[in-house]
Amino acid sequence: MTAEPIAATRPRNRKQLIVGAAGRVFSERGYHAASMEEIAAAVGITATALYRHFPNKYALFAACANVMVDRLVATLDEVPSEADLAEVLGAVTRVAVAHRESGGLYRWEARYLEAEDRRLLKAKFARVVGRVCEGVRRAHPRPGAQVRAVAALGAIGSITQHHNSLARRRLEEELLASALRVAATTPDQAVRPPRSIGPPARPVPRTRRAEILAAAVPLFARDGFAKVTNGQIARAVGLAPSALYRHYATKVDILVAACLQAAALLAQAVEQSLDEVTDPRDAVVALASAYVGYSFEHTGLISVAEAEVAGLPDELRRPLILAQREHIAVWERQLRLARPELDARQARVLVHAGFGVVVEAGRRLRWQDSPENRDGLTTLVVRALGL
Repeated sequence: MTAEPIAATRPRNRKQLIVGAAGRVFSERGYHAASMEEIAAAVGITATALYRHFPNKYALFAACANVMVDRLVATLDEVPSEADLAEVLGAVTRVAVAHRESGGLYRWEARYLEAEDRRLLKAKFARVVGRVCEGVRRAHPRPGAQVRAVAALGAIGSITQHHNSLARRRLEEELLASALRVAATTPDQAVRPPRSIGPPARPVPRTRRAEILAAAVPLFARDGFAKVTNGQIARAVGLAPSALYRHYATKVDILVAACLQAAALLAQAVEQSLDEVTDPRDAVVALASAYVGYSFEHTGLISVAEAEVAGLPDELRRPLILAQREHIAVWERQLRLARPELDARQARVLVHAGFGVVVEAGRRLRWQDSPENRDGLTTLVVRALGL
């Protein structure tokens, strides 16, 4: 007698597995470059089986974009209202680390959500920010609590933007300590760079090619690379669409040029900031000040470079990734000179936390450029780094 074959059982949490795998693919490849077939392969199922759970890629993407914030809301709802700030931020940190591979979709990819889905996502994050802000106000009752709360969340959320390996417990401890320092920042801790150097000036378009690039960047930043057409770019410069191809063979070439320009301007800002600075702590402050100034001056360019690199072909993405690593290596070296007790992995985690502070606090300030905002944000970055 032959035994009957055992039917394969479908995991009860298959939908959750799909969302987890999809979040990783969307994070690594970008919304438009990712495919349902690629996501299905990551789960180990067929595309047909995937469509039984989600009718289309957009529905799956919308579910992924909400994973972290839904978990944050649920987790904070379980934290007692009288809990201290460390407990509140500790809960946020645990969720962020647990969802680090896909939790950062909200930062750049959420632009591809439809208006109502984007509004709902924003409302959920507002609940999280409100809860953290309450804790900051109770622990440190002074003006600027909302900016400090958002900056603290930026330090924690930075873990979703990189793959640095550190034992989970140490990772949570570093992020929580960084966020608590940011939240506790006082006016008397304000820092000033060793010397005043403005960020590299916005390049003046002196050729038709440069004019096209200058026109394309704000369009990419506002609508996302995939949604912008060559016709839109051409109209912004006063060209016929066919004339665009005399300067850039494809739209991807324009995007690559924008990313390379961002990398070059950032490298220039670093060189200017560190020139003739010898004290390690002063060097870190100078780097923070230069990065903040660069972020205010080139907000659109940064958002394009950060959001769209993942969707580029590997051969085009590689030099941009190498430039990013070189930039982080400079920060890491200076931070470890200023804080010798840190190892390389700890330093990199803190550097990214500083970048996260700039992104989220800058958004909260609506990138309104002023000496006060630049100095305040520079101080928050330095505090995130532990100086």
